[in-house]
Amino acid sequence: METTAITPLGKILDLLLDAICVVDAEGRYVFVSAAFERIFGYTPAEVIGKRMIDLVHPDDRDVTLRTAAAIMDGRPESNFQNRYVRKDGTVVHIMWSARWSEADRVRIAVARDITALKRGESMRLALHAVAEAAHAAQDLPALFEQVHRIIGGILPATNFIAVLHDRAGNRLEFPYVAYGRGPAPDAASLVADTRIAEVIRGGRVVHDAPDASMEPDAAHWLGVPLQSKDDTIGALVVAHRGRTGYTDADSELLQFVATQVSTAIERKQVQAKLHHLALHDPLTDLPNRNLLRRHLEMALENAGRRKTHMALLYIDLDGFKQVNDRHGHPVGDLLLCEVANRIRSCLREHDIAGRIGGDEFVALLDTLATPGLGLDIAERIRATFGPTFHLLDLQIGISASIGVAIYPTDGENDEQLAKAADHAMYRAKQAGGNQTCTAGGVDARGAACS
Repeated sequence: METTAITPLGKILDLLLDAICVVDAEGRYVFVSAAFERIFGYTPAEVIGKRMIDLVHPDDRDVTLRTAAAIMDGRPESNFQNRYVRKDGTVVHIMWSARWSEADRVRIAVARDITALKRGESMRLALHAVAEAAHAAQDLPALFEQVHRIIGGILPATNFIAVLHDRAGNRLEFPYVAYGRGPAPDAASLVADTRIAEVIRGGRVVHDAPDASMEPDAAHWLGVPLQSKDDTIGALVVAHRGRTGYTDADSELLQFVATQVSTAIERKQVQAKLHHLALHDPLTDLPNRNLLRRHLEMALENAGRRKTHMALLYIDLDGFKQVNDRHGHPVGDLLLCEVANRIRSCLREHDIAGRIGGDEFVALLDTLATPGLGLDIAERIRATFGPTFHLLDLQIGISASIGVAIYPTDGENDEQLAKAADHAMYRAKQAGGNQTCTAGGVDARGAACS
C-alpha cells in the first residue's frame, strides 16, 4: 500500500498568505511565519525577541495594548484592526484574529493585510467628500483647505499647494500654501519652481518615481494639472519627506481630485464674474450705484463709531454731450474710461470712485483727518482734467463740476449726504462749471460759488 508523505506543519504555515504570529506574555515575538516578511517587511530573524508594540503605528498603540490585555484575560478577538509601520516606513492596515493560550502563556494571532481594502474604502469616502466640498465651499481658499485635509488622510500630503494661472496677466497665483515642516516659501520662490511650470505648461502629471533605495528623509513631490475645457488653469501639488515616493495610484487619485476642484473653480469664477458685473459699471469697471450705497453705509457707520469725518463727492462732466455729438459714442466711451482713471489717480488707497450713470461719477472719501481734506481732494480731481485727453488721434478738453458734502456737517445718513452732494454739484454747474462747490455754497477759496 502506497503511503502519502504529510507536509510538515511549518511548511504549511509558510505557504499561508496570512501571517501567523506568536507573542509571549511580555509582548515579545517568539514565532512568526514566512508571510510576516511579505506583510511587514521584516524577516522572522529580525523580529524574534523584539517587542510587538514597537512595530505598531504610534497612534494605535494604546488601543492595541488594551486589546492585547483583554485577550490575555480570556476574551478572544476575531476582527481587531490596527496599523503597523513596515520596515520601509509605509503604513499597513492589519485585521487580527487572536486568542490567549494559558497553557503555553502566549498569544496566538493571524494577521491579514487589509491595506488595499482600507485604501479603496478611504478613497471612495474621500472622493465623495471632495465632490461634496467642491459643491458646498464658500470660497476657493476654504475649498483647498478642505481638500488638503481630505486627501491627507489617504496619501502623504504634509505640504499642499494650490496654484492658479492668471492667463490675462500671465502670472501664477497661490491661493493656498500649507507646509507641515518649516515655514512656507513665498510666492516668488514657488513661481521659480520649474516643476510647477512643467505641470501647467505641459498640462501633465509630474511626480517622483518610487525608488526602493531612497533615503529615509528623501523629499517627494507630486503635481497634477487643474484643467478646464480649453486650457490648464492651475495645479495641485502635494509633497512630503520619507522613504517612499508617490505611486501611480496616488497620481490617479490626485487627478480625480483635481477634476472635481477644476469644476468648482470654474463655477466659483463664473459666480464671481456675475457678482462683479452686478455691482460694477460695465464700461469703466467702477463700482455702480448699488455697490456705492453699500460702501457709503459702511463708511458712515465707521465714521459715526470713530467720531471722524468723511466726504461724498458728486462729479459731473461739463460739455460731455457735445463730445458725444461731435465725435460719436465710441470716443465718448473712451473719454469716460480715461476720466475714471484720472479720478482714481487722485484718491487715497482706501477711497472709492464709482460711476452712477451717464457722465456722473462719485468719490467716497473715508476717514478724513479734517473736513477741509475733502475739498482738497475734490480740487485735485478737478485739476486733473486740465490737461487734454488724447483719444485715438483726437485731443479733447473737458472739465468737471464737483459737489462736496461732509459728514456729519452736511448729513448724518446716506440719503441726506447724497442729496447735499448732488445739490452742491448742481450749484457748481449753474455757476458756470469747472469748479468745486461745498454743500454750504462756497468754493475752494471760501468764496460763494459763482
